[in-house]
Amino acid sequence: MRRGVLPVVGSLITQAQRPECRLRPILLEPSIRTFDRRVRGQEITDIGRRGKRVMIHLGNQDVIVIEPRMTGLVLLADPPGPEHLRLRLTLTGGQNEQLLFWDRRGLGTVRLLSADEVQVKVDDKLGPDALLVTHTELKEKLKTSRREIKVALLDQSVVAGIGNLYAAEILFLSGIDPRTNCDCLTGPQWKRIQTATHAVLQEAIEHEGSTLSDGTYRNALNGEGGYQNYHRVYDRVDQLCIRCKKGRIRRIVQAQRSTFFCPKCQQRRGLHHTIRTI
Repeated sequence: MRRGVLPVVGSLITQAQRPECRLRPILLEPSIRTFDRRVRGQEITDIGRRGKRVMIHLGNQDVIVIEPRMTGLVLLADPPGPEHLRLRLTLTGGQNEQLLFWDRRGLGTVRLLSADEVQVKVDDKLGPDALLVTHTELKEKLKTSRREIKVALLDQSVVAGIGNLYAAEILFLSGIDPRTNCDCLTGPQWKRIQTATHAVLQEAIEHEGSTLSDGTYRNALNGEGGYQNYHRVYDRVDQLCIRCKKGRIRRIVQAQRSTFFCPKCQQRRGLHHTIRTI
């Protein structure tokens, strides 16, 4: 999402609007009237990212923080449908005339924060970024936890940026059973998780994310991502494992989220696998 909307850097915001929506409203702070007043005439100086949040930096040091959550999209093109459009920024001075936030389920949030508020409300609440975290940081945060490792990786206060799909892919590449308790993992296993985290997320970014069969996720131009064509376990239930060629991918539910794994490759101890690209 961040890379997709980078072309708006240098544009000026002329208006912020909250389109009429009869569905579940998203959290928008402050009120749209105050939001519009504060962003009008401001230049978009940068587009950043913190975990799974898009950070739109303005010339007055304010930051628009968009948290898409499960179904939110940050777009430059027309959205999948008008009924779920939640925010429109009208732009001038660049190649794009608008920046949109669209959210089918209304779970996302948009907040306009000062630099100090970003520190308190975003940075202090999140763990290290998933693309920067070290295996030592992961181990120190989770080595005494009795939580299952798949569930723990989704905790954004531990590590920011790992979603459900990617946690399953990371643990497959690590050769670790997703049901393993964190306090049972060894030093080498923590290292493999960290290495796999970087590998999976970099690969997914290169392919612009995953658009599943429901079509929910779209890139900034309302096109499909491509990483779904490279999934190793996610959404491949009952299919033959592409690594061992013996196990069949299983689906279980952890913390109300689907987990996919190979029971042959990802045995509880998981001590004998090395990271390799498949």
